[in-house]
Amino acid sequence: MTDSNGPKDTPEQPAAAAEPVVSKPYVMPDDPEPNAAEAIAKELAETRDKMLRTLAEMENLRKRTTREVADARTYGVTSFARDVLEIADNLQRALDAVPADARDNADAGLKALIEGVQLTERSLLNALEKNGVKKFDPTGQKFDPNFQQAMYEIPDETVPAGTVLQVVQAGFTIGDRVLRPAMVGVSKGGAKPAPASSNGAA
Repeated sequence: MTDSNGPKDTPEQPAAAAEPVVSKPYVMPDDPEPNAAEAIAKELAETRDKMLRTLAEMENLRKRTTREVADARTYGVTSFARDVLEIADNLQRALDAVPADARDNADAGLKALIEGVQLTERSLLNALEKNGVKKFDPTGQKFDPNFQQAMYEIPDETVPAGTVLQVVQAGFTIGDRVLRPAMVGVSKGGAKPAPASSNGAA
């Protein structure tokens, strides 16, 4: 009991009621979730598809790189080879400038010079061939515009029309490509060549 001027006693407040605890079912960490098998199968299929695509791209890249390296090795000397062909042409012109009878009756000095030019030409052509550049002579063959360039026609009824009779300038290939077509004279007036039969027989 307090006096009239002192604080009055207040009744104790009841403790707040605790929230009820709701128990949840315990799920083991390795328990599968609903539709987990389908999700895993889908993810596995997507991963496998990505892996196969990556392997295919890597294989294509490997093949393309191999092809580019082979092309670079084969055709990398194309520009240089074209320049060298002019030297080969000049050596051939030097030899052609000496008539056959002059060669037979030439003195020792001239014969040595001719042999030296011939040896130089052979060495040059051998060096070109080692680098994939080959000389070809289509004389007597059927004219092929992919490998030859016709400069003029020669009347001749003894051979089929379109036969290469003269080669003005030799042709050269590099790999499976034409480095320079042969400049040729082609026959006309003869019988046309028979077309090839469908079964490939002559």
